[in-house]
Amino acid sequence: MPNPSVAECRTELCHADGECLRALIAAHEHDGRAGVRDAVERARRRLARHDRETERLDALNGLEDRLRRDGFSVIAGIDEVGRGALAGPLTAAAVVLGPGTRLAGLNDSKQLSPAHREHVAAEIRLVAVAYAVAHVPAHIIDALGMTRSLRYVMEMALTRLDTVADHAVTDGHRVGLSVPETAVVKGDATVAAIAAASVLAKVERDRLMVGLADRYPVWGFDVNKGYGTPEHLEAITEHGVTPLHRRSFSPCSTTPTLF
Repeated sequence: MPNPSVAECRTELCHADGECLRALIAAHEHDGRAGVRDAVERARRRLARHDRETERLDALNGLEDRLRRDGFSVIAGIDEVGRGALAGPLTAAAVVLGPGTRLAGLNDSKQLSPAHREHVAAEIRLVAVAYAVAHVPAHIIDALGMTRSLRYVMEMALTRLDTVADHAVTDGHRVGLSVPETAVVKGDATVAAIAAASVLAKVERDRLMVGLADRYPVWGFDVNKGYGTPEHLEAITEHGVTPLHRRSFSPCSTTPTLF
């Protein structure tokens, strides 16, 4: 049987993945044709990237796997966004992922481009056992303070899940939730369910702020998402603050409101 052409080798190496790709690399690695050698080398690099991503995703699921071995069955990852903003809500998401769930590209939301975040968020909604998002508006943050608001919004997201969680994993420090809780420093980059929650929270809050920009155009919420950029601070100085601004946060606390 004649050897496959260079074009045929390139095509099968390009379209294969996983163990099939490993087998094809082994089958073609001694082919002396320059075009095939180049295709094999490209395939090796692609396989190496795939293996690194698989190892990263396995590591992301390590804590949840250990908690399941300890007897917990419904583990909710919870994360928030908007803590440092001058305007807009504090937003939290809770996400329950099933055992063995691997989401390609999942990472801390801050490490992803807006387009990639949207793509990953859509995948999370498809594969998650359950997810929920909650918002706490500025006037509640002003009334409760940040620590109590953080606990409040995370608990709200947790209770909105379609299933009852028996354990929560959170980013940073324990917040005192109503279920057993494991806090992980940099958990949004190292624990799958927390990373998923960080992505959903960021996407939902960003969408909300973009929508509110039409109501309050001069503050640029579609661009700054409520954070204290130079342009946002200048708008506060020139136009005052809106009901979306946190009056307990400087400089909003010393700026008149026009509403």
